[in-house]
Amino acid sequence: MDGIALREGIGLSVPEQVDLVLAEFLAAKTADGDLAELDVMLALVKEFVLGAGKRLRPRLCYWGWRGAGGADCREIVAVAAALELFHAFALIQDDVMDCSDSRRGRPTLHRRFERLHTDRGWRGSSVRFGMSTAVLAGDLCTMWADEQLHGSGFDAETLSAGLPIYHLMRDEVIAGQYLDLLEQSRGPLSVSAALNVIRYKTARYTVQGPLQLGGALAGAGPQLLEAYSAFALPLGEAFQLQDDLLGVFGDPAVIGKSTVDDLREGKSTVLAAHTLARSSAPQRRRFLALFGRSGLDADGVTELRQMMEHSGARRVVEQMIAARTARALKVLESMPICPEASAALRELAIDLTARAR
Repeated sequence: MDGIALREGIGLSVPEQVDLVLAEFLAAKTADGDLAELDVMLALVKEFVLGAGKRLRPRLCYWGWRGAGGADCREIVAVAAALELFHAFALIQDDVMDCSDSRRGRPTLHRRFERLHTDRGWRGSSVRFGMSTAVLAGDLCTMWADEQLHGSGFDAETLSAGLPIYHLMRDEVIAGQYLDLLEQSRGPLSVSAALNVIRYKTARYTVQGPLQLGGALAGAGPQLLEAYSAFALPLGEAFQLQDDLLGVFGDPAVIGKSTVDDLREGKSTVLAAHTLARSSAPQRRRFLALFGRSGLDADGVTELRQMMEHSGARRVVEQMIAARTARALKVLESMPICPEASAALRELAIDLTARAR
């Protein structure tokens, strides 16, 4: 890997470099002879980690490093790969909590373990086995993330500059996930509560944390780290708002997941909150009678989508996405970073907020 330019568009791209580091790291994770039964579990986890994905968090980490004056090196790619391992944990356990059937166009990991249990004719509940094993797999990914981070090759002094950001990022995504579950359970929805979930579960974790981690490792000062935050938070909110729209109005074949799950689970989204806020009392009662119903049928799904359209909620969320993206790009224009990093972050901003429907 040494000697290969890491800049996207020259040699191998950052995602490709991250995939090489992950493949090398995971290849060494094999079961001892006495624990050969672990091979199937490890194989499924490795396949999940190395599967489809845009490697957004690693790319942001890398360009946060470059924007702060860091040079191309294997060490920053290794740190970026650690973020992808942690993200695997977040996805695996999020799917368990949401009882999701698909992720990235394939069955979720807990469904694959469930199928393994069924196919082998093992005793007990296949569903319980699938979910329990997926929780363990997610935990394993967090440990691997730490191992990858500390084995990145950076010296202890350099790593110490980034560890507080890394730890805070992980704390905040757990807090955001809890807030998501809490709001989903409490209802009815409010726009302010839904936005608070977004800030912790997505904006800080997806954009701010990775970007600032890369910057801190390169020695970025408070001014640049604050500029990274001013860019990241509106962009992260726009990303999740777009994801919420896709989760209802997207094409499952394109986005790789169901467009019914959020409606059946009663997800605490800004889209749903605005629908309630912009509806009459009878419309709100009807919405709440359907929203979050596990047995919601196709007619109910269509009715909820129509309510989101006719109330103007979808249009409002689209305007929120545009405004937040514009705000982030405005910050980027005056950010004290090199032109190459600025161009890469602009491209990433577009990638985050203009995904295919």
